[in-house]
Amino acid sequence: MRRRGDSANWGLPLQRDFYERDTPTVARDLVGKILLHRTRAGAAGGRIVEVEAYLGSTDSASHAYRGLTPRNRPMFGTPGTVYVYFTYGMHYCMNVVTEPEGVPGAILIRALEPLFGVPLMQRRRGVKQILDLARGPARLTQALGINLTQNEADLTSEILFITDNGEKSPPLGVSGRIGIRTARELPLRFYLLGSPFVSRPER
Repeated sequence: MRRRGDSANWGLPLQRDFYERDTPTVARDLVGKILLHRTRAGAAGGRIVEVEAYLGSTDSASHAYRGLTPRNRPMFGTPGTVYVYFTYGMHYCMNVVTEPEGVPGAILIRALEPLFGVPLMQRRRGVKQILDLARGPARLTQALGINLTQNEADLTSEILFITDNGEKSPPLGVSGRIGIRTARELPLRFYLLGSPFVSRPER
């Protein structure tokens, strides 16, 4: 297991075929993986501990529910790319694009356990408490320096990417999604059981 602050062994980015699968399956498999972002200010990242899956025309909470628009175009694009959107006039949210190209699907990265570049994350967030650095999708993007510049970025590159940490599959919790008004009852939120870094206590 990697220890906090040890970024000597980054590992290789997950490849396209990992993402080119049905969205809930990829969402489950993302929990426990390592998300990293290299910038001019430095590198930062950590363990993914919470995600939510969003589907296409059958999911009324999905941005793709009513079809293709300029905003949601990345959801219909290449699997293994990033979909970043701006919300509430102040927050960015990072999503991982899934499914074969042309089929909309994305996974919201909701929370991260900080492991690398913690001082950088603290400066970006303006807080010292590690527990609160990336607990929630808006905090996560701020801590990692992610904004609309990263929209449609390629996760198979070595700039913003996800890698397998070599650990066994973690114990997963499953619940309805949070922070939305419709289709919140669908069991499409997956999180690391027992982790204090999830955005909301176990339900």
